[in-house]
Amino acid sequence: MDSITTQDGTRIFYKDWGTGQPIVFHHGWPLSADDWDAQMIFFLNQGYRVIAHDRRGHGRSTQTATGNEMNTYAADVAALAKHLDLKGAVHIGHSTGGGEVARYVAQYGGEGRVSKAVLVGAVPPIMLKTAANPGGLPLEVFDGFRKALADNRAQFFRDVPAGPFYGFNRPGVATIQGVVDNWWRQGMMGGAKAHYDCIKAFSETDFTEDLKKIDVPVLVMHGEDDQIVPIDDSAHLAIKLLKHGTLKTYPGLPHGMATTHADVINADLLAFIRG
Repeated sequence: MDSITTQDGTRIFYKDWGTGQPIVFHHGWPLSADDWDAQMIFFLNQGYRVIAHDRRGHGRSTQTATGNEMNTYAADVAALAKHLDLKGAVHIGHSTGGGEVARYVAQYGGEGRVSKAVLVGAVPPIMLKTAANPGGLPLEVFDGFRKALADNRAQFFRDVPAGPFYGFNRPGVATIQGVVDNWWRQGMMGGAKAHYDCIKAFSETDFTEDLKKIDVPVLVMHGEDDQIVPIDDSAHLAIKLLKHGTLKTYPGLPHGMATTHADVINADLLAFIRG
């Protein structure tokens, strides 16, 4: 397997297919690079070099007990980009991966390494309800995630994809069992400690200053029926902070729309990258 070893000894697994302009995919919690299969194959066939890594503690990377927070996640991506000598890359992040993209591009996106970025159902600016973010989700929601994970991670990782993640809990929406099973498979590959810590990382990290700092074009894509990262406290706020942002929303689509509606999302991603 292809991997790099970071300064603290963590092994980061990655896929690197094809040639041409690089597109780097950043997955959501608690998944892996495999969550981007539909996009990786599509863009590979469009002539791009496609790269996706397993975040530390996730998938095939080291099941880390430490470093499970956004600054280290971004540093890991920077180490990978340096190792692969990426220039002019497009970075696409979903959910937690969108936060990782915002932090990475803001801190390490200079010297021509990044040309564009995309935030898909992404967590920025901040998910947690605070005095400065009254529309956010209360801490009790994320405490509930932590309890469910600690009590029975395997069951929790069934309930999330079978319910709100893909909108399979909505009337008239048929469950795609293979999608649910694949979510569970990816989640259970990772480390429970890293997944537990990452809940704090994706819910409490404030990306406001990161978004303000980004100088490259950014496409913000969000499902209007996203039950995991509600659109009003994410995309609708993030777009106001970006210097060169474009917002595209999708009526009725869920958090996991890049899987359930890959044809729609892939076409819009391609148009943005080529534009």
